[in-house]
Amino acid sequence: MSPKMKKFFSYYRPYLKIFTFDMVCALTAAGISLAFPLIVRYIAANLLQPSLMAPVTPFIMITAAMVGMTIVEYYCNFYITYYGHLMGAKMEYDLRNELFEHIQKLSFSYYDNQKTGQIMSRITNDLFEITELYHHGPEDLLISAAKLIGAFLILMTINPKLTLIVFSFIPVMFFFAYYYNKKMRRAFQMNRVKIAEINAGIEDSISGVRVVKSFANEHLELEKFRENNYRYVESKKNSYYYMGRYHSGITAFSSLIYVAVVAAASLLIRGGQVDTLDLVTFLLYINTFLDPIKKLVNFGEQFQNGFSGFDRFYELLQIAPDIVDSKHAVDLPEVKGEIEFVDVSFRYPGTQTNVLSHVNLKVAAGDYVALVGPSGVGKTTLCSLIPRFYEVTEGGITLDGIDLRGIKLKSLRKQIGLVQQDVYLFAGSILENIRYGRPEATVEEVVEAAKKANAHDFICALPEGYDTDIGQRGVKLSGGQKQRISIARVFLKNPPILIFDEATSALDNESEKVVQESMEALIRNRTTFVIAHRLSTIKNAKRILVLAEEGIVEEGTHEELLARNGIYADLYHMQFK
Repeated sequence: MSPKMKKFFSYYRPYLKIFTFDMVCALTAAGISLAFPLIVRYIAANLLQPSLMAPVTPFIMITAAMVGMTIVEYYCNFYITYYGHLMGAKMEYDLRNELFEHIQKLSFSYYDNQKTGQIMSRITNDLFEITELYHHGPEDLLISAAKLIGAFLILMTINPKLTLIVFSFIPVMFFFAYYYNKKMRRAFQMNRVKIAEINAGIEDSISGVRVVKSFANEHLELEKFRENNYRYVESKKNSYYYMGRYHSGITAFSSLIYVAVVAAASLLIRGGQVDTLDLVTFLLYINTFLDPIKKLVNFGEQFQNGFSGFDRFYELLQIAPDIVDSKHAVDLPEVKGEIEFVDVSFRYPGTQTNVLSHVNLKVAAGDYVALVGPSGVGKTTLCSLIPRFYEVTEGGITLDGIDLRGIKLKSLRKQIGLVQQDVYLFAGSILENIRYGRPEATVEEVVEAAKKANAHDFICALPEGYDTDIGQRGVKLSGGQKQRISIARVFLKNPPILIFDEATSALDNESEKVVQESMEALIRNRTTFVIAHRLSTIKNAKRILVLAEEGIVEEGTHEELLARNGIYADLYHMQFK
């Protein structure tokens, strides 16, 4: 068995008891439906003949038995419907948990090349179809097999010739189903790709709705959506073509079986090889015989939907995180904050050009280092290597003398606080967003962190204070307010290492001044990296590094770099000209 199929079946393991009883119920219900035509045949042959004046008692006993069988069938079908679907829901829960846990482990390089809507589609739409297959697939196959085999054995005891004529259609039907199953599977896989593209487009458009409206470009978004939607319809059109062939073919085979039975039985009755009662029994069993055929039709469609979803699910699970803990990685009990870059080079996966080349840099514990330079020279990239958002291509980075690759990721990232220009706040309250820095923190600790970040006063002025809902991504707050909440979050985390990535570049002068005060309070006695666009914010830095395409080209204080009259001086004069 292939690894993929082993993985597919492994999700049944926690629910084997429910699954086994579900299969028993399915088999019992199939057996009961097979028994009813036999009971009708028995009554017609032995109790309704004019020559046999049968007493009422056998009718009563048989009726009671059929009522009992109906009750058993009811409870079997109830178990299949309720507990079977519940098992499917629990399996979907397991699948979704595993997939979400896996994508949390994937590094930035994966997300750089993926659309959020496509990932969401894999976690929602695909998994629902997979669990429908998990629940109904084995059940439908078992019922179909039981009814087909049972009907064959029963009909063989009645009339082998007529039985063989009826079942001669089965191989042709299965060949027909196999051929169109393959066609449908490819078509359904394409459907999943197209619906993922629609989801990605919707997510992108809704996330950027303010930009859309500010440019009055609703018509462009609608056009893009219609184009994706049209492609989806075209994809569906292809899958429905093969589905139509499949369904209509199976229905035609079903009708041909009726025709074959009536025609063959008529000839055999004339030859005295079949009596009318046998024909009635065969016609009754054709309904029982066609039911599993219809289930197989449904299973074919279900299998295509479910397994194409599982293919995509498995494909995502097979993407290995490119940044993981090494076998001998350690936790950091106490961190001073000394960081050293040793001959570090880096290029993004799939590219050939280095963003950073042979960078050597030593930052003592508690130092405040500012990084400046033209756009695109790798300032943000250099800082992203410290929490191992990306892995160095060559060389190494150490923290307190320990190579970052020898430190557990969770332990490393707990020591680092990151404040970015584009603040991300989660939907919910201000309290929840600040507490994200340390989920176990008390309300008092959250308030204290907000005070340190100069955020307490404006929070208290809001209608519900710390319980105020800030909307999706904090849309109800100003840029300066959002930035102060993000700084409060880092205050609460209390890390020994800080990274500010152009944290004030998008703010107005008044907001920048308040946020700058918060930042200066936060950086005391912490190793700090500040990526600065506005050079006025880093005049007090003891050490300013100027990055260019060839690496670190200048280093010194604000005054020293101005006196050197190099790249830094040019940048400074350009801003304050």
